[in-house]
Amino acid sequence: MQTTQKHPSSVGFHLYHQPMQSTNKYHLSPFQILPSNSYNEILGDSSQGTTVSFENCNQQYFTLESSLPPPGPIACDSSSFASNSSNRSPFSPQGSQTQSSLSDQLLSVDNIYGSPTSGCSSVDGGNEWKYRLKEIANELLGPESDIVDSCDCCPEGGHHLTSPMSVWNWDQIVEKIPNLDLRAVLTACAQAVSEGDFQKAAGWMDKVLVKMVSVSGDPIQRLGAYMLEGLRARVVSSGSSIYKSLKCEQEQPPTSKELMNYMGILYRICPYWPFAYTSANAVIQEAMQNESRIHIIDFQIAQGTQWKLLIQALAQRPGGPPYIRVTGVDDSQSFHARGGGLHIVGQHLANHAKSLGVPFEFHSAAMSGCKVQLEDLGVRPGEAVAVNFPYVLHHMPDESVSTENHRDRLLRLVKSLSPKVMTLVEQESNTNTSPFYQRFVETLSYYSAMFESIDAASSSRDDKERINAEQHCVARDIVNMIACEGPERVERHELLGKWRSRLFMAGFKQHPLSASTAAAVRNLLKGFNEKYRLDYRDGALYLFWMDRAMATSSAWW
Repeated sequence: MQTTQKHPSSVGFHLYHQPMQSTNKYHLSPFQILPSNSYNEILGDSSQGTTVSFENCNQQYFTLESSLPPPGPIACDSSSFASNSSNRSPFSPQGSQTQSSLSDQLLSVDNIYGSPTSGCSSVDGGNEWKYRLKEIANELLGPESDIVDSCDCCPEGGHHLTSPMSVWNWDQIVEKIPNLDLRAVLTACAQAVSEGDFQKAAGWMDKVLVKMVSVSGDPIQRLGAYMLEGLRARVVSSGSSIYKSLKCEQEQPPTSKELMNYMGILYRICPYWPFAYTSANAVIQEAMQNESRIHIIDFQIAQGTQWKLLIQALAQRPGGPPYIRVTGVDDSQSFHARGGGLHIVGQHLANHAKSLGVPFEFHSAAMSGCKVQLEDLGVRPGEAVAVNFPYVLHHMPDESVSTENHRDRLLRLVKSLSPKVMTLVEQESNTNTSPFYQRFVETLSYYSAMFESIDAASSSRDDKERINAEQHCVARDIVNMIACEGPERVERHELLGKWRSRLFMAGFKQHPLSASTAAAVRNLLKGFNEKYRLDYRDGALYLFWMDRAMATSSAWW
């Protein structure tokens, strides 16, 4: 969902506003607005840590520096994000071509078609590569298409092309756009990028996809716009330069108030963050029912509204409320969203606790979770400790990224605190160590469901606030997963089964969620679209959008 590691503060996107092409039909139930209650006070927790900005370079385009620039000179100041050539992606074109058109970056016939992965197979007489092209063509245009032609395979396992451009008849594909399946086109483009076939990828992007996607279209068209930008960024940029941005003075980044509004929109219309807060609060309240001194350590404190709700519940506890201390882990991204430091959160929670007669103390740890050490948490003897990880642990680099393996280090650190309970809420998606192509397909599947769920609650496809909310609070994560590798890729989701293995290795035992916790979440979902559903499985709660598992909530000790 949101990253806690520092990103460059400006990321932009082409805004595709061409006329809609009908690629898919969606029949979604009307959205039921969340009743006016304490959750509607939240105006930002749903996007903790997101501070991406979209800078308008002219009246039509928002653009990444890695995207194709419009004609004519563009003033750009990207000195603060200098490229590190040693981190060049294996998918990036060599040389200084980052500002040139992809279609001009023509590769030789051998480079395009002569790699071991795309060459002819001796098993089938050298026709495997042709069959693969035909298969994609048939899926996109039908079996009668002549999209793939003019190719002769050599019996020795090599192949010969009379003309590289004749293999893909882009004019014919463009004519067929109204009948093309956007998911299939995105997948074909990703496959070309994965295989290093940049000429083919450029054709898909420059000639086809730009005509099929739109930020004001149906869910797959909106998602396609951001996935296209991710593909552009991956092909043209590399290493730390992926998030270099064009700095144009005509448009300022969103203010804290604007960003909070965008976050609040998603919080109110989708249950992903309310699911996290409700399930974790129910678990903690149940675990702490007999404790007089409670210390909550939140690794994604944001505005702290989750604890406002828990303080209110604990204030009504028979025998009087406990002494509550909250430690908030934070970073610069949340700082911008709040418009200030953690003292704002501390004061807000302290005032709320005082109004309810609850003894309260706030401790700040203004740093990324990756940097947290034992001494930063200020644990005291006699406290019952609860640790909360809401959609944040997947941002910690693991053994595939860093020898320090902050993901497992942090789990061992938390276990050393002997917590009464630890709550974990994460996206149910597998993008951590997956190779690029598989990760692209998984991202397409997961965010297709998310954009459909957002669409179900939207009053209009061209609603500017909804567009801004998607761009500022969701799109950056998508681009990061597609465009980045190594330390630059911080969106690294894992399935609950993998988290379970990590937690077991760190010494945790699972604390099965109770029926009362499940009931609290089910009651919450009554305020959202009926296509959301809850499943209890192996001691954890799974939040579904139709048949797609979107998030899981589990508890540990």
